[in-house]
Amino acid sequence: MKHNYDLHSHSTVSDGVLSPAALVRRALEKGVDVLALTDHDEVAGFRPAAEEAAKRGLGLLAGVEVSVSWRKQTVHIVGLDVDPDHTGLSQGLAGLREYRHWRGEEIGRRLEKAGVMGAYAGALAQCKGDLLTRTHYGRFLLEAGVVDQLQGAFKHYLLRGKPGYVPGKWASLEQAVGWINAAGGVAVVAHPARYGMTRTRLRSLFGEFLEQGGAGLEVVSSSHNSNEIHTMAQHALDLGLAASRGSDFHDPGCRWVELGRLPPLPNKCEPIWERLNIPTEQSQRS
Repeated sequence: MKHNYDLHSHSTVSDGVLSPAALVRRALEKGVDVLALTDHDEVAGFRPAAEEAAKRGLGLLAGVEVSVSWRKQTVHIVGLDVDPDHTGLSQGLAGLREYRHWRGEEIGRRLEKAGVMGAYAGALAQCKGDLLTRTHYGRFLLEAGVVDQLQGAFKHYLLRGKPGYVPGKWASLEQAVGWINAAGGVAVVAHPARYGMTRTRLRSLFGEFLEQGGAGLEVVSSSHNSNEIHTMAQHALDLGLAASRGSDFHDPGCRWVELGRLPPLPNKCEPIWERLNIPTEQSQRS
């Protein structure tokens, strides 16, 4: 029996709109059998999500999306099936969150200097957890009428060269993969086609990732079109990396990204879940 795996999602613990428990309920409503909660640089949402998942019969993996600086570019590494209480992982993520707090304040200062008054307070009002992100600023800019769509907030205010841009100073690739592996998880490059890298640069990233102990690529993502899925599947095959599948769900109001609504992995790929510890009884709904 094939199961519907969605191994990339976010809750209010980072920049998602739904609480961890509400995320679990929506995953079930949308036909997901196994969900990974992968908040940015934080694992605090796993416990409440796990309580809800246990009551409702959803397979749930503890995960995290680690922010990484690689050759002056930010990339994301998803950790799947990690021990959320692992000391090394917890300490590493705590350092990233400390930087995130400073960065969140600095984005607000820069936007207000550019004439967007009340930016910091407005973004905080959008933030239901402790982790202030660019997405919260984007939602504030949208709600305040400064932009007419969320993508416009990034394009005109938050990306490199724009008034609210603050360069990321994140974990190294070695650190991120090391934390994940030490915590008993497997490391996956998140939405690799989204980074706008050339084929040569992507292969360099994947090669270094593999050397550090990385396990897989997120081949199927809401960010990827059919050609990109095929390309990423071929990269995974060439390098002996497993393939993951994740929506990167944040917001039920975003019509083009939904939990579990994804194409299947290409047949030739090795599914990442074959390397994960998912008990049979937890990967089926009762």
